[in-house]
Amino acid sequence: MHRTIKKGLIMTKRNPISRMLTTFGSAVAVARAVESGRKPNARDLTNLGIEPVAFNNIRRF
Repeated sequence: MHRTIKKGLIMTKRNPISRMLTTFGSAVAVARAVESGRKPNARDLTNLGIEPVAFNNIRRF
């Protein structure tokens, strides 16, 4: 595991499996929030490549 010290914190690179699990978890969290009529967490939207402000502009039709 590659570690870099930046501003007093240890930063680790994520491996592809970790990124995949994070993306899948965010997709599930966003889907559950939308299905139950709640606003998804901004961090989960960002993990999926969706800007939270843009998501808030989506209207139901």
